[in-house]
Amino acid sequence: MKKVSLFVDVQNIYYTTKSAYQSNFDYNKFWSQATKDRQIVTAKAYAIDRGDKKQIEFQNILRAIGFDVKLKPFITRSDGSSKGDWDVGITIDVMEFAPESDIVVLASGDGDFNLLIRKIKAKFNTDSEVYGVPQLTATSLIAEATKFKPIDAKLLLR
Repeated sequence: MKKVSLFVDVQNIYYTTKSAYQSNFDYNKFWSQATKDRQIVTAKAYAIDRGDKKQIEFQNILRAIGFDVKLKPFITRSDGSSKGDWDVGITIDVMEFAPESDIVVLASGDGDFNLLIRKIKAKFNTDSEVYGVPQLTATSLIAEATKFKPIDAKLLLR
């Protein structure tokens, strides 16, 4: 049985599925597909903590599915800009778990991760599956992944 580690960039998946499909990602279907006939090493979902009730409920749903939910505060800078991305945290965790995984599953369309995907293949010979909305996923990330799994109607809530 192949060993798999899952990493979900929650903000990226939320905004890309909303933008492309005006719908939400179905985390239960994703979990079933990504873990079928595989042993789970770790499963992490990276989200922003705004402290509102709906987000807390959503985070609890992710936990019930099996994800370790990692939260980072949403920061609004004095100039009005905001920050709340998890790129470095995701990268650190992927590098930690890739050596003990046959496959790393990354749900994100962020092109910044293409170097990470290349590195885990070169350094650990770990394969990757990238889940993303096709038209909103960086071509560099798609090209680097062992497999690209498009987020389409089958992975959306109805």
